[in-house]
Amino acid sequence: MTDARPSSENETTKLIDVQAVADLLGCSTRHVYRLSDAGRMPAPVRIGALVRWSRASLDEWIACGCPSLRATRKTVTR
Repeated sequence: MTDARPSSENETTKLIDVQAVADLLGCSTRHVYRLSDAGRMPAPVRIGALVRWSRASLDEWIACGCPSLRATRKTVTR
């Protein structure tokens, strides 16, 4: 009997689609796109018309508590 789990090397390079991301986060696909468009999650990888997310970057983002990834603008006071 063989182990059906992917090797750690394959897991870190795996790209997943929006439905898999939604399942991982427990939300709708539309919400995944909203989070992505707002810069609140790791950016997707675009391959032609396909949109995919790196499973490794999503796992790291989740482990860090899902912080917003949008660059914050600091106001300069003079």
